[in-house]
Formats: sequence, C-alpha cells, structure tokens
Amino acid sequence: MENPDLDLIDRSIVRILQRQADIGQAALAEKVGASPTSCWRRIRRMEAMGVLGPAVRLVDPGAVGRDLNVFCHIRLKEHNRHIRREFEHFIESHEEVIECYSMSGEWDYLLRVVVKDMRGYERLLMEHFLIHEAVATSSSSFALKQVKYTTALPI
Repeated sequence: MENPDLDLIDRSIVRILQRQADIGQAALAEKVGASPTSCWRRIRRMEAMGVLGPAVRLVDPGAVGRDLNVFCHIRLKEHNRHIRREFEHFIESHEEVIECYSMSGEWDYLLRVVVKDMRGYERLLMEHFLIHEAVATSSSSFALKQVKYTTALPI
C-alpha cells in the first residue's frame, strides 16, 4: 500500500534523490516544479517521517579492491532469541558483511559479503563464521557477474 502522506511532488523528490542524492535544492525544485524552500520543507518532513534516510555515496567495489561478491547462507544450531541476537551482533561487527537478512525456509540467514579475493573469503568463513558457537553450517555462492544493482525503490 502506498503512503497516503506522499503527494506527487513528494514522490518525484524521492525518485530523484534515490538516484542523485547530491542534487542542489534549486535543481531539484526545478525538476519537480516547486520552490527550493518547499522542496527543503518536504525533504525535512519526509526525513522526520522516516521515508528518507541519510544521504550516502555509492562506491565501486572493484575500484577499492573488493572484487569478490559472495552470498553466504548460515544455519544456526539453536534458534532462541539470545543466540540470534548475539549472532546478529557478531555479524554487524564484520565490515565485509554488507547485507544480512534473517530468512524463512531452510537457512536462517543470508549474508552478502564483499571481499578482495577467495583467500579473504576463506579466512573470514573459516576463522570467523564457522567457528562461531551458534553456527551449525553454511553454504556459499559466488557472483560471476552483477547483472543489475540498484538501491532505488519503485515509488
């Protein structure tokens, strides 16, 4: 269900900011057909509503030597709240894990891991993930090519 508090101008602002967060107020206002002051107020309101989070810059992984993209499934030995919370805290402490999802189905977690190379992933898997007391097993899939990547949600 769409958020009824967002009108057409708000939606236009969100679509533009998702693709170009560094756009100036005047250019944004011109693109959406509103005044710069109105755009500023709308952005602040959508930030307060939780619609808009912090602005970030996307980094090309290859340009910083992080060429290996791995999807790692994790199964835990137990599923009580304390163990899950402790495991999630452990995962948050690893900067190589750039996404982590608690999953339904056969696996408990899906991690997206970005590392320099296979040796870096092997070290992370063997010396950190698999020796964690909560982890029963894992399965890894290696991305051959990125076909599509976007952070922009359909608005």
